[in-house]
Amino acid sequence: MVVREIAPSIYSVGALDFDRRLFDSLIPLPQGTSYNSYLVKGTKKTALIDTVDPTTEIDLVTNLVKAKVDTIDYLVVNHAEQDHSGSLPMIAELFPQAKVVTNEKCVDMVTHLLDIGSERCVVIKDRETLDLGGKTLEFLITPWVHWPETMLTYAREDRVLFSCDLFGSHMAESTLLVNDWKMVYQSAKRYYAEIMMPFTSSIREHMQKIDTLEIAMIAPSHGPVYREPRLILDAYRDWTGGQVKNEVVIPYVSMHGSTEKMVDYLTGALIERGIRVLPFNLVVTDIGELAMALVDAATVVIGTPTVIFGPHPQAVYATYLVNLLRPKTRFVSVIGSYGWGGRTIEILKGMLTRMEPELLDPVYIKGAPGVKDLKQLDLLADAIASKHREIGVLT
Repeated sequence: MVVREIAPSIYSVGALDFDRRLFDSLIPLPQGTSYNSYLVKGTKKTALIDTVDPTTEIDLVTNLVKAKVDTIDYLVVNHAEQDHSGSLPMIAELFPQAKVVTNEKCVDMVTHLLDIGSERCVVIKDRETLDLGGKTLEFLITPWVHWPETMLTYAREDRVLFSCDLFGSHMAESTLLVNDWKMVYQSAKRYYAEIMMPFTSSIREHMQKIDTLEIAMIAPSHGPVYREPRLILDAYRDWTGGQVKNEVVIPYVSMHGSTEKMVDYLTGALIERGIRVLPFNLVVTDIGELAMALVDAATVVIGTPTVIFGPHPQAVYATYLVNLLRPKTRFVSVIGSYGWGGRTIEILKGMLTRMEPELLDPVYIKGAPGVKDLKQLDLLADAIASKHREIGVLT
């Protein structure tokens, strides 16, 4: 679509996808997305860092023509996923002399997933470098952000970090550089919550490696480029840190109104106690919004009726999502109602296998909530407030 220079002889040649609304058949994309590919021209060699999703490969080829690229010596693969490397086979065919530069784990993936011959691959190790002539690429092996083979590439002389999925944001933004941090912050937090949060411990470890670099610009694989790296670096330190906020997230579903009444009452009780509450009606909730709320919340309360003998399928989905994303949530409880019995509490507790929150006493009642039931919700609100005081987020 457009070729833009982000640093001397370093160009953005990727694609904007304004219309895409779902990623991995799972993640909503309210702002579309971009597939960022970067061309680095040295005095001796030229490297292309990542390609684009195969649906937009014509944009990449067009941009390479516009950039007057007649040869590419190295195809650097930071990540083998389709949205990064889906066009690699086509580009490799157009530039048959180009070597594919990546790490050992990624070689296995590109040979099996993308049918790239292993003889074309140059295997690099952590902190190894590649001289392009006046430009040196340094490679940082950073597994599990968010696949096992991921790595970052650093252009030493220009101090540009090509951060792969790390620090990205799903947004199709015509402005190349971040110029509205408030808007990008929300998109980047959503991206972190949906994709990166399950790998928080890995990210914390890799941040220490990143801190050894002198960075003037961060060029991620999705979203705009950061010319003030500290903005996104500080945000990630906050999101991956252990501190939670005085917030309660309540994902809930209600069939005949009883659970909804309980959620409404508990929401008011928590607000009265000085706690921020974020309820999400799962029938209409954007899961990206729910995931984003989970990043900081000290407590999660799941609201569900019993369907036959177990939780409502929507509540099962939300609980599975919470467990999969593995937020730093400290406390969890369940509220809801049943008609004749079941194993709802037991089933939901058993689903939280990847987390270690403290389980607060559930409030699970028969039928519609009465005066005694509302008092139980007050006691739960008291317990949550007490726990928030204990960890220092509520004064």
